[in-house]
Amino acid sequence: MGFYDRHVLPRLIDYACGMGEVMKTRSKIVPQAEGRVLEIGIGTGLNLGFYDPARVQVVIGVDPAAQMQALARQRAAAIAIPVETIALELGEIQAGDASFDSIVCTFTLCTIPDAAAALKEMRRVLKPGGRLLFAEHGLAPDAPVVRWQHRLTPLWKPLAGGCHLNRDIPRLIEAGGFAIRELHTGYLQGPRPMTFVYRGWAD
Repeated sequence: MGFYDRHVLPRLIDYACGMGEVMKTRSKIVPQAEGRVLEIGIGTGLNLGFYDPARVQVVIGVDPAAQMQALARQRAAAIAIPVETIALELGEIQAGDASFDSIVCTFTLCTIPDAAAALKEMRRVLKPGGRLLFAEHGLAPDAPVVRWQHRLTPLWKPLAGGCHLNRDIPRLIEAGGFAIRELHTGYLQGPRPMTFVYRGWAD
């Protein structure tokens, strides 16, 4: 891992994923989490301030990018919920079946190399009646934007930690064994190839 990936990329991702519209999207989904929570791709901990301490017992945050977690630990220290961060490949969740009441996945499915395998693992560790809460950017509904997403993704991935602009998020979630129960879609402010967002929950 080079200097860019160790030192520059974590700050760039923290800045880009912490912008106003993105944080507003997080604020609409994360407070719904309850009980024992697994956060997939905790990154720098941008979601931590949105968890409701009256509803959440503990947050277990997994992310393969250990270099992101110094910022996450700082943010964890500022909230009244126990938080554990684990550097772990997201397709290999080290937990028993039906271990979590809620799973939170925000702006993460774009970067997981095998997102389908990771979602199957999420399905395995989610309790019956639990919810997968998600907010993800991905494939747009407009053909001109989609063409740009396909063109830009090969160039964008190495600069943005493996981020794909063109993943079909609902299809991925359903292929992982989930049923989507609520779904909101739309563009955030910014370049359209990067800003079409899917937000909702599945079980």
